[in-house]
Parts: sequence; C-alpha cells; structure tokens
Amino acid sequence: MSLQHGCSDGCSTGTQAPNGRYRIILWLALFINAVMFGVEMLFGIWASSVSLLADSLDFLGDAANYGISLWVLGMGLAARAKASLLKAATMGIFGVWILGRTLWGLWVGNLPDAMMMGSIALLALAANVLVAAMLYTYREGDSNMRSVWICSRNDALGNVAVVLAAIGVFGTASNL
Repeated sequence: MSLQHGCSDGCSTGTQAPNGRYRIILWLALFINAVMFGVEMLFGIWASSVSLLADSLDFLGDAANYGISLWVLGMGLAARAKASLLKAATMGIFGVWILGRTLWGLWVGNLPDAMMMGSIALLALAANVLVAAMLYTYREGDSNMRSVWICSRNDALGNVAVVLAAIGVFGTASNL
C-alpha cells in the first residue's frame, strides 16, 4: 500500500507525525484565538453587538479546536475522529446560544455601536487571516488538520460579514 499522511494500513489505526513547526503554529493560533476571544467578548458586551459576541465565541471554539488538535496530534485515527465530532458539537451549542441572544436583542431593541463593532471586526479579520495563512501549508492533512485551517479561513469570511453588518447598522441606525 502507498504511504499517505504517515499511514501504511489505510489509516485505520495509523498515527500522523506532524513536524514541530506545525505544533508551534497550532500554539500560536491557540494564543491568537484566546486573546481575540477576550477582546471580542469585552467589546461585544460594551458595544451591545451580538455579532461580536458570536465571533468571540467562535474564537473561543477555535482556541479549543487548536488545543484539542494539539492534544490528539500523535494519537490514532479513531481518537482524532472523535475529537472532530466534539468540535462540531461544541460549535453547534455556540450557534444555539447566539440564536437565542440574537432573538433577545431583537426583542429588547438593542442597537449596537457600529463604529466599535466594525473596528473590532477588522481586528478579528486580521487575526483570522494571519492564522489561516500560517495553517495554509497543512490544509490537506487529516480531519483535525483540515478543520483548523477551514475554521480560520471561514472565520475570516465571517469577519467580513460582521464588518458589513456594522456598515448596515451605521448606515440605517437599525438593528434589523
């Protein structure tokens, strides 16, 4: 059989042996995401922005994602697959919470601070683009390696949506 990603038996029980550079990049990504979680949570509350709060939870989820990926890095395929399922379930829980928070904000009529929302979203965009660029080389690995790159890439696209939402709030002075 051909060797693929360090497996010789079809990857049923094989382990991957990523290089030390990948571990360093994961640690840096974890740090950047943990810091951005704190920044966006603080400013999301201050600006009354559900978009920033949602993105802050996404940064928390990504930091956990990188931590889990570091933890299972040298483990077998079954452990790495279970870690991927845990990551997906966590993001689903975050999504349900944000939906509830959004509906609450519509009910009470909170208007977010558009300038702060847009500024922090641009900072978050820069952080996600940086992390995605660092992980680009590893985007073709196992489900955990792909998931960390895909998360950062998709999060950068999400940050563009938050910037557009801030522009919409600024232009219309409305939270709808």
